[in-house]
Amino acid sequence: MKSDRKKKIATSIFILLVIFLLDRMSKIYILNILEDTGKVDIYINSFLNFYLVWNKGIGFGLLSSDQDFFYNSVTILIILINFVIIYLLFKEKGLKYYFLIVILGGSLGNLFDRIYYRAVPDFFDLNYNGYHWFIFNVADIFITIGIILLILAELISYKKINE
Repeated sequence: MKSDRKKKIATSIFILLVIFLLDRMSKIYILNILEDTGKVDIYINSFLNFYLVWNKGIGFGLLSSDQDFFYNSVTILIILINFVIIYLLFKEKGLKYYFLIVILGGSLGNLFDRIYYRAVPDFFDLNYNGYHWFIFNVADIFITIGIILLILAELISYKKINE
């Protein structure tokens, strides 16, 4: 029993580290381009570009503000949400547990940037026919995937309970 628990903890730490490191490496790469050229505005194709923006809000630039009080309040809220996720990890089993790990990994990547840079570098710019989606980063991708999978898992378990 203890061996299974140790294996689960080791797997969880591995997933967290992989997500965190993928996010860090992508951001360091983009920031190195910024340092070398003075800007990041790279055309890849008509659908994807790399364009660096500094996000002081939450995912996808929502709730951005230059006011320190608001920025610090959002940062504290994110820290509290991370503690809630950690609490849920002790309660959850199965796939939902790993979906929470994925969300936490992405959240820790962005939290690191909020504390270290006082903003989060976002750089994936998806667009179609001149319509641009929110600019986001690797951590946002993992957070979004984790949330979508968690919602789907909840819907499936709700449907099974009510059949």
